[in-house]
Amino acid sequence: MNIQKQIIYSLSKFLAQSGVTSRRKAVDLVKSKTVTVNGIVVNEPGFKVTEADCVRVGQELVRAEFKVYIALNKPKDCITTVSDDLGRKNVIDLIGEKIKQRVYPIGRLDRNTTGLLLLTNDGDMALRLSHPRFEVEKVYYVTLNKPFTKHHMQEILRGVTLEDGFIAVDQAAFFENESKKVVAVSLHSGKNRIVRRIFAHLGYEVTKLDRVAYAGLNKTGLKQGEWRYLTSEEISYLKQNK
Repeated sequence: MNIQKQIIYSLSKFLAQSGVTSRRKAVDLVKSKTVTVNGIVVNEPGFKVTEADCVRVGQELVRAEFKVYIALNKPKDCITTVSDDLGRKNVIDLIGEKIKQRVYPIGRLDRNTTGLLLLTNDGDMALRLSHPRFEVEKVYYVTLNKPFTKHHMQEILRGVTLEDGFIAVDQAAFFENESKKVVAVSLHSGKNRIVRRIFAHLGYEVTKLDRVAYAGLNKTGLKQGEWRYLTSEEISYLKQNK
């Protein structure tokens, strides 16, 4: 007989991963005594449950949500939000109604930046990959308004001091047989608009910014606006590289 092993969760984590609320708010929800497990009120967030248990918030049954992991090549003029009061096109519009799960972007790309964006409903992975303290690697192709000098190339490798502190890129290089206006940079910083600010600090305007890799994954084979599910190997890689 093939018996599938049940995954054990804390009650608050089960609620968060099922899309009911955030992990932090799930703790308060449990303590409010509105959650029942198999018909019994539970007010301890760490109470252990499995997907076989009947968990309800009030009268509403909570079901464990199937985890989804997506790679998307974000086009320009598309915002990295789930919704927008101004009615602008967002990354969720690109996916449409092809998946039933409620996914959200891991981190952000500004409206004019293109490239690889990961989306998921796995809150733990999203936190680990997007929080600055985990310093996930990102690779960008940067197009500038004028040729980038070798002097400035050396300077960004040594590091520059911006208004919010010192920052250095991990690697930077010109493309062979290409204009010196195009530079490839790799860095781990998660600071807001960091690539644009580094080059602006040296007197350059970024006219095009494309993120080609994130957390060890790349967007090869995806045209702008296209998306795909991550492979099991890619998901395992992201989970193992903690």
